[in-house]
Amino acid sequence: MKASFQTVDVFTDRQFGGNPVAVIPDARGLSDAQMQAIANEFNLAETTFVLPPADSANSARVRIFTPRAEMPFAGHPNIGTAFVLAHQDRVCGVPFDRGNMIFEEVAGLVRMAIDTVDGLVAGASLAAPQQFRIIRDFDVAIIAQACSLEPSDIEVRRHPPCLASCGAPFVIAEVRDRAALRRAQQRMDVFLSHLPRDEVTGIHLYVEEAEEGADFQSRMFAPLHGVFEDPATGSANVALIGLLAHLRPESSLRLKAAIGQGVDLGRPSLLRAVAEKVDGAVTGTFIGGGCKPVMSGWIDLQ
Repeated sequence: MKASFQTVDVFTDRQFGGNPVAVIPDARGLSDAQMQAIANEFNLAETTFVLPPADSANSARVRIFTPRAEMPFAGHPNIGTAFVLAHQDRVCGVPFDRGNMIFEEVAGLVRMAIDTVDGLVAGASLAAPQQFRIIRDFDVAIIAQACSLEPSDIEVRRHPPCLASCGAPFVIAEVRDRAALRRAQQRMDVFLSHLPRDEVTGIHLYVEEAEEGADFQSRMFAPLHGVFEDPATGSANVALIGLLAHLRPESSLRLKAAIGQGVDLGRPSLLRAVAEKVDGAVTGTFIGGGCKPVMSGWIDLQ
């Protein structure tokens, strides 16, 4: 059996920037074990597998795997998958509406919008499948230790470190300055002791600082998923924009931000984030960015 694949760099306007994802545009016939093994073989932050939808009103069922586990929802894999499918007329042999792409995922329905430049597909954006929520706060000392920082490096005036989600749960913590963000390094032992994989996807650090066209800079560590550091994390940054909107004093607003990530990895990424807040509640969160195709080929399964 052979399965085609394509890799795409996501949240970038150039090859070899952003976050790479491998897309299997027709995963019919692959078992769960084969999907996990293929994701581990690519060893990227995520690999996606496109299947026929359960409901014909939707475009596809999309399964997302890190090298270690399946994810209920993730940002850059959806953006990259939509980019790949937007260049096709069919999904798993069935015609579909590229202008109204809806993916079925563990976390719910993910609605996609294709971005074009001069009539060419340039990227995509998504609406998170779940409403923003804060699950609980985390101890500052534990989060600092997990990132090889001092407790004083964690900024708490805006909010304490908290577990937040729009479909995938991340601990979000603000750091005091860009230097602290640059110094951060994940510690596997602390993740194993205090941040179990079935509860926490990873730690997402951020600082409000204009750099490379972004309003914020961020880094994300998820070592228990086999992702020691991610160049760009849509599911974490969509939760971040939800948190920032939640914290604003206005009862209703539309908050936009450009978020940089991957700069310290040498894979600069730029994510366009939007949150909508109505009558005190964050009602919608969105993330988008550019894409560049890189590789394509076949997996020869024996």
